[in-house]
Amino acid sequence: MAKTKEEREQRKLEAQERAEKRKATKAIKDAAKLANDESAANEPKLDVNELRKNLPISKEHNAGLPALSLPIDAFSKVMKYLPAREFGAISLTCTGYNYVLGGCRVAHVCSRLMRREDEEGLRSSCGSACLVGGLELCSGRKEAREILERSLTGGGETNRLISKKMKNSMKKNSNGDADADEYPGYARFVEEATLGYSAMQCSRHGVFPTFLQGRFASCSPEHTLLRIGGGGNTTSGSGGSGIASWGVAKRGQCGHGDREDVSEPKLLLGKIGWGVRIVQVAAGGGLVRVAHSLLLTSTGRVLSFGTAQYGALGHGYDAGKQLSDCLRPRYIDALKNEKVICVSAGELHSGCVTADGDVYTWGEGFCGQLGLGDRRPHLLPEQVTLGGLEDECVSNMSCGCRHTLVVTEEGEVFSWGLGRYGVLGRSYTDFTYNTDIGMANPEGDDGQVQGIAARPPPMRPDNIDAVVNAANNAGPVAGGGNGGMEDLMISLDALNLTLDDPSDQCFPKLVDALGAFRAVGVSAGHRHSMVLDEHGGLYTFGSGASGALGHGDLVGQEFPVKVMQFEENNVRIHQMSAGVDMSMAVSTTGDVYAWGKAKEGRIGLGNNNDICLPRKVDVGDANFKGVDVECGYVHSLIIGLDGSVYQCGGVGVDGKDDGQNTGGDGFPVLLSGYNIWHRIAEPKEKVFKQQWKKYGKYELKGRSGWNKDDT
Repeated sequence: MAKTKEEREQRKLEAQERAEKRKATKAIKDAAKLANDESAANEPKLDVNELRKNLPISKEHNAGLPALSLPIDAFSKVMKYLPAREFGAISLTCTGYNYVLGGCRVAHVCSRLMRREDEEGLRSSCGSACLVGGLELCSGRKEAREILERSLTGGGETNRLISKKMKNSMKKNSNGDADADEYPGYARFVEEATLGYSAMQCSRHGVFPTFLQGRFASCSPEHTLLRIGGGGNTTSGSGGSGIASWGVAKRGQCGHGDREDVSEPKLLLGKIGWGVRIVQVAAGGGLVRVAHSLLLTSTGRVLSFGTAQYGALGHGYDAGKQLSDCLRPRYIDALKNEKVICVSAGELHSGCVTADGDVYTWGEGFCGQLGLGDRRPHLLPEQVTLGGLEDECVSNMSCGCRHTLVVTEEGEVFSWGLGRYGVLGRSYTDFTYNTDIGMANPEGDDGQVQGIAARPPPMRPDNIDAVVNAANNAGPVAGGGNGGMEDLMISLDALNLTLDDPSDQCFPKLVDALGAFRAVGVSAGHRHSMVLDEHGGLYTFGSGASGALGHGDLVGQEFPVKVMQFEENNVRIHQMSAGVDMSMAVSTTGDVYAWGKAKEGRIGLGNNNDICLPRKVDVGDANFKGVDVECGYVHSLIIGLDGSVYQCGGVGVDGKDDGQNTGGDGFPVLLSGYNIWHRIAEPKEKVFKQQWKKYGKYELKGRSGWNKDDT
């Protein structure tokens, strides 16, 4: 169809305008790359504001934004103060900023990983402001770029999701700036690992504690929980919101709906990680062959599954007044009106902290580990108000074998439960009757530890063995009954004993031996405990078996004692974990340390016996930097800055021996194919479809057997 001369001129002018806009956009992109290139630091900077005047601005999205008038370097400084969630929101909603966010990500990650100081040695406000005075995981922009590149390949091939937009951008930008589309997910992982920042999904101002046990992983003597996967439904959504579990599953503690042991990490189904975002995990259990698990969602709800024999799941009785095991995650209805910010699972009990700073506990309380003033089991969560804890605002907690530790916002530590071996870090009064059970000892250990005198029980009935056997009864109960609990109550009635006890082991009491030090985190192990102060100092107390305290000997301590090897070498600790006679810690420089029982490679230091002083763990990668550790009984996990996961030792499943996953050398092994922050596709649950059988012209399902019985 012929065009008039005016129409041809109009189309020519429109084509020229589009070409000018493309040139202006290309010039701005080139300016952004030069501004973020270290080699361009001494070169004269381009007037980016002049170039931005020709930028086509969408009136619907970008008109009137004050940040459009900022130079690139100033814009990067502004962006580094934004949390990862807001950073990702800008990349999605403000199309005019997309081309510069690739350069801002380097400055953004540097502010989370570097501790900057001025000429007078004072820390700059633009550096990391983490709880122990700042991290030193990155030395400059060049190393930050390398960290960003490693984050995409950490853990090997993980089948991570890549958007079509990013694939096209990667073809055009070979320098890595295209990775900005995935950066918000990695930034969220970094903020949780370094700054301890994680916002609640249900509240604009609600945040989770800066220090948590089980932020990314949690280990019990029998199973492991790990945050991986999830976030596959949004471009800026982060991975690490799903859950994988593996290990012994005889009590349903792996949450896969069956009791079959799992040898490799397996994702939980039921929208965990895709419809429900998980922010913390807690694997409970001990040496008495019981185990349970807790999951904390981004909305402050708590899910539990596993053995219900001692009420550790918090669901109470079900129909028929039974305590049935849960094979899949189930919400704790008793906490539905509370916004929970921290969960912890012990051997036979559980606990949580709410956004208001209140503490709730439930489960077995025979050793006073619930802090409710008695030694009764409590099947539903109850608030701990004794010992002045009602007036305190608690920030985080940790449940051990038979004891519990909490930290308040003022930095004070409260403890309660069985004080055997000195795990409470304070003096305590004996129970009215002393059962002398406490906890099960590891294999080959008689429980006698140097340095702590035995406390003779003031009263020991002749029939106390019945109480001991009832308390430690962990055998399966027919029909899912509560078995051991009823046996315990019957035995106590026969002995004319009561579970009311005035001992201060049954309620919270301040650990005053820490003095003026402000604590930020605690970790309760099997029979020793650890406390971290705000300056990165580490304190240990309890049993010194296998050198788990890190003081260079096997002597136990009833009060907190600082680990001097870290102090003498100017090592500051960022994260720590106490297991069964073993301990691990991560420094602010990303070095991983371990000490205690090292048999079967459980702490990654080879097949040694006992290591009494902290020693560095080598994962076989010179560029590796750790951000978190978790200890169990025969295995432990190390989380890397790139999201990779290393396992030390291993839990024997299907009748196999423990430690087989290390290959026999006793050093950490990479869990290939797994990265915490990578987004992956949601796994689909296989639904069994029953085959229809055809009889003549009718299709019947399952009628053949019925016909036979009827005849």
